[in-house]
Amino acid sequence: QVQLVESGGGLVQAGDSLRLSCVASGRTFSTYGLGWFRQAPGKEREFVAAISGRVMTTIYTDSVKGRFTISRDNAKNTVYLQMNSLKPEDTAIYYCGTSRSSLAYRSRYDYDYWGQGTQVTVSS
Repeated sequence: QVQLVESGGGLVQAGDSLRLSCVASGRTFSTYGLGWFRQAPGKEREFVAAISGRVMTTIYTDSVKGRFTISRDNAKNTVYLQMNSLKPEDTAIYYCGTSRSSLAYRSRYDYDYWGQGTQVTVSS
């Protein structure tokens, strides 16, 4: 059984930083792509960043490029999202997911397992 557990969310001010973590179990971690998505109230879950398996290719949505960095530590079965220069519009529940292959995808439909989410709130 695959399980994903996110942590690291919180309430911060605009311009602050946070690092989210997601620990995975139940799957050969290093062979799968991993993604971070977020969902604000009343909105659909949207893509934030993803990282592929062993090659570790990364992709980002335009609004976070230059501010967020996704990385993974396969020895710890953990994927991270370093978020700098946070803005109020980054406020959302952040979810990590495992993709259906070793690739990184932008569509949430290409991910088959999800964590429970961690709340990030950025005040102005």
